[in-house]
Amino acid sequence: MSPKELVNAAAVAGVQVLALTDHDTTAGLEEAAVLAAEQDIEFVPGVEISATWSGRTVHIVGLQIDPANETLQRGLDRLVAIRHERAAVMSQKLVKKGFDSMEQELRNHVHGPIVSRTHFARALVSAGHARDIPQAFKKYLSGGKAGYAQTEWASLEQAVEWIRVAGGHAVIAHPGRYKLGSGRLRALFAEFAEIGGEAVEVISGSQHPGETEKISRFAKEFQLMASVGSDYHGPEQRWLSLGRLPKLPVECDPIWRRWLDSSGDPGTS
Repeated sequence: MSPKELVNAAAVAGVQVLALTDHDTTAGLEEAAVLAAEQDIEFVPGVEISATWSGRTVHIVGLQIDPANETLQRGLDRLVAIRHERAAVMSQKLVKKGFDSMEQELRNHVHGPIVSRTHFARALVSAGHARDIPQAFKKYLSGGKAGYAQTEWASLEQAVEWIRVAGGHAVIAHPGRYKLGSGRLRALFAEFAEIGGEAVEVISGSQHPGETEKISRFAKEFQLMASVGSDYHGPEQRWLSLGRLPKLPVECDPIWRRWLDSSGDPGTS
């Protein structure tokens, strides 16, 4: 969705506070901020940085960042270049498997600086190779499948540093999606807290509700604040309604307290 489409959808859904955290780019923030102000929506500028931790891809959200920060932008430029290199490898792999129209199909779906696996999934669906986006990932784009390309992103420490230098708050995105056992999840939280990370998404639209209690407990153990994120990527996510997520458990300390004054109402964020 374009920034305009997203902000309009958020307004229709009654969203009062909206964070835009695109993968590895801040290109939509300026437009979204203007449109959100017109809709009387409080806007939180953000980004979702791809990082590699212990051989696994994790995502670190930056909230309330300054998108003009040069250190952050240099880091994001590097990640955009890595994404384009990965896309070329993925295209070559899929073409070798007989998907000759893949590059043209991909161009029909990419409308910004970022090329993601979701773009590939949409291209595979439109070309008739998969029923829907989840099936495209399962059959072609997940680890070990025909279109998968192993990628080395920023380190966890770099991702946190870029966010902090840009005046933002670093948050581990959707920890329930990483399929980590309790020991490995505790190790991730411990390292993240040690290098200056501030919070973790205790509730996410892309994790099983049963994960909430465990993530909340680990966040408290490592003195990490808590966030709520929809992980909304577009209207094809029919199982997810924008702005319709549970509130944080009462024992969690919400990250938005860092930027709300004493008169703010964290319950609406």
